[in-house]
Amino acid sequence: MALHIHEAWILLFIIPALVTPAAINHEDYPADEGDQTSSNDNLIFDDYRGKGCVDDSGFVYKLGERFFPGHSNCPCVCTEDGPVCDQPECPKIHPKCTKVEHNGCCPECKEVKNFCEYHGKNYKILEEFKPSPCEWCRCEPSNEVHCVVADCAVPECVNPVYEPEQCCPVCKNG
Repeated sequence: MALHIHEAWILLFIIPALVTPAAINHEDYPADEGDQTSSNDNLIFDDYRGKGCVDDSGFVYKLGERFFPGHSNCPCVCTEDGPVCDQPECPKIHPKCTKVEHNGCCPECKEVKNFCEYHGKNYKILEEFKPSPCEWCRCEPSNEVHCVVADCAVPECVNPVYEPEQCCPVCKNG
């Protein structure tokens, strides 16, 4: 039995000496992240120039094929020089437009403001309102507020008094 233990020790010392570092294939063992060398030189990307066109999502189109490169783009035709896209003259967006969609070639107004805003408050078209006792205003169909200010007559007393919620001064002492 002593002989077997002695032979086992000899094998433990001899076998590692027979295996040299060159005999270990490094491809069989993944390297640690720190030992890896990053090289993008080995990556191959397809070149579609002169063969096709690519849209925003990476889809490839054949030469002569019509496509939309993105959600808000005009239609394009794939040519050898790349995409050739329609550039129509789009209608102007209404200045009171509150909701614009860009789903097609030209932006579209989906909602026009149908109210007036005056001092932080909204008023309906043709609505009349009094922001102060001396002002009378109206929301016009153009979404603009037009106001008139009351013209008070000159009081016929020495000490006129301004009452709350009244525009013009009143004579209290005759």
